[in-house]
Amino acid sequence: MGPSEVDLSSVVQRKNEIVESFKKGSKERLVSTPGITLIEGDASFSDRKLLRIETPDGMHELVTAQTIVIDTGTSPAKPSIPGLENVRSFDSSSIMEMTEIPEHLLVIGGGYIGLEFGQMFRRFGSRVTIIQRNNQLLPREDEDIAEEIEKIFRDEGIDILLDSEPVGIEPHKDTGISLEVRTPQEYRSISGSHLLVAAGRVPNTRDLNLDLAGVSVDSRGFVQVNERLETTSPGVYAIGDVKGGPAFTHISYDDFRVLKRNLLDGEDATISGRLVPYVVFIDPQLGRVGITEKEARDRNLEYRVAKIPMSWVARAIETGETRGVMKALVDFDTDKILGAAILGLEGGEVMSSLQLAILAGTSYKDIRDGVFAHPTLSESLNSLFMSLDG
Repeated sequence: MGPSEVDLSSVVQRKNEIVESFKKGSKERLVSTPGITLIEGDASFSDRKLLRIETPDGMHELVTAQTIVIDTGTSPAKPSIPGLENVRSFDSSSIMEMTEIPEHLLVIGGGYIGLEFGQMFRRFGSRVTIIQRNNQLLPREDEDIAEEIEKIFRDEGIDILLDSEPVGIEPHKDTGISLEVRTPQEYRSISGSHLLVAAGRVPNTRDLNLDLAGVSVDSRGFVQVNERLETTSPGVYAIGDVKGGPAFTHISYDDFRVLKRNLLDGEDATISGRLVPYVVFIDPQLGRVGITEKEARDRNLEYRVAKIPMSWVARAIETGETRGVMKALVDFDTDKILGAAILGLEGGEVMSSLQLAILAGTSYKDIRDGVFAHPTLSESLNSLFMSLDG
């Protein structure tokens, strides 16, 4: 990888402007909607239907309601690593305020956050080392997809330690941080200039006094809900990341739609069986929808696998981005598409096309025999499903 120049201060400034624009727009819509009162502060339960709100001016308000929705989200987890408190570390929020390019970024965690930021800073010119406790990156993905991502990252010069665990951290007089890591072969000491902790997230429930409301949580503190998003306390609901499960913005949107349909429109909507798409915004992207091959095996489903490399895709060849793979699972009996992983150029957009096919219950043969414009990425779906015919 050749030298690069990045004005990180300008990157952060642009990010802040976009975030503030979204926040401002959302707030303005709230306060301008008749019947809505916005109170800013920290809320906690005082009783089953009574909230105490501490306002920024040090005062407090008591609010009661028959329907209460918990939507407090999650925060970055802080793993128990000896010495972590003695060094400066970044998480998924604070690293977006960084205005200097790390010389050597150490990343604890090989999930979405670790991969997205790790590759970004490698592209910015940093040396990057990712330490992953599991035996593959993105543990929930199929092994073949994770291996393709690992190959892409290693080819870009990113160091990856799998089956490895940080066991100690201390300041280093020259580089800044010294990380002691247990690998399958040995204990290693790795020196770095900056540390990103991307080891999962924890629910923001500790200070809510949920026990006073009769709201149960699981062993990790996530609010327990049923398929209608009802908690164990009648009239109290939970949506978004705080209830556990898929932690994506679009899932929070759908949670809202379920509550709106049930509470305002008199319907009977649930989250049971909903299709959960997501995109890992590495380059090239990973778009995922439906079940993985791992899940299909665990469920003892009979399925077929359609799979082609991106190097078979005309549009990928023309744009010079042929890294990755397209993979889809098809039900053996019905020929319906069960799930897909698209690791490649605009993988999220191609995945969305297959999501529509899954929602419609379309046979893979309809996609295989469909006429798509040339040369588009969608055209590659012909080739993907033709692979089932040998």
